[in-house]
Amino acid sequence: MNLTILGCYAATPRTFTNPTSQVLEISNRLFLIDCGEGTQTQLRKNKIRFTAINQIFISHLHGDHFYGLIGLISTFTLLNRHNPLTIYGPVGIKEVIKLQLRLANSWPQYELNFVELKSKKSEVIYEDKKIVVRTIPLKHRVYTNGFLFTEKTKERKLNVDKVQEYQIESCYFQNIKNGRDITLDDGRVIPNHVLSFDPPKSESYAFCSDTQYDESIVPIIKGVQVLYHESTFLNAEEHVAEKTMHSTAQQAAKIAHQANVGKLILGHYSTRYESIKLFKKEAESIFKNVLLGDDGANFKF
Repeated sequence: MNLTILGCYAATPRTFTNPTSQVLEISNRLFLIDCGEGTQTQLRKNKIRFTAINQIFISHLHGDHFYGLIGLISTFTLLNRHNPLTIYGPVGIKEVIKLQLRLANSWPQYELNFVELKSKKSEVIYEDKKIVVRTIPLKHRVYTNGFLFTEKTKERKLNVDKVQEYQIESCYFQNIKNGRDITLDDGRVIPNHVLSFDPPKSESYAFCSDTQYDESIVPIIKGVQVLYHESTFLNAEEHVAEKTMHSTAQQAAKIAHQANVGKLILGHYSTRYESIKLFKKEAESIFKNVLLGDDGANFKF
């Protein structure tokens, strides 16, 4: 699993910082999460083959999370894209994008699909043979969802030596990979754990931004491998976080601790701060495995 942070600062773009956008690579798939202003420039800077992106997930309709979308859609047209593109986001995302396309008379030649979200409960919104994506309802000033990406359980691995020892025919290999025991011609039952090895652990990633401190998300993200949780403010500005429905670094760490996650990535920093190092220091007072998100940061897990 690979995560590239294209932008992770709040609200206003600056010379060297960008609003929220990131690319998750999991099970050989590329997913774009949020699309703030400047996203396509950041995609190029980070040498991401963004024509391979077929799904885009938009958390909410504040501009710093989707103002880069129309530009990216238009660039796909200029690049003669043919693969369908599906955008998942709140009700209204289809209207605002189609309005811009209509006024510019710039309709894409590829299939552009929208899945508009309105449920306030966690739900599966995307699924294929390897990946499931479900929403994480968040509490913000407008309707907002985070997203949980989870690999499906992988196949077990054949123990070739044992399979040969028991002279098991290849037509039974898939049953073994699926976890089934095997009955031999003489009636002996060979347990699956003898004939196979446990599969690699499924990878998972949770994106939670923007949101105020909200413990109700803990059951949804329990045990997730990597959690990205917004940390707009330091602890001294907790009152501002409460007023604007954002989180502090310590609050993000509390969620990570309660959910027993593997790693916590911080981001969505207010641009009032000259350095982001204090965010890590404050979060580590509660949860030790903290990483600082930053524009251009690449994490391999």
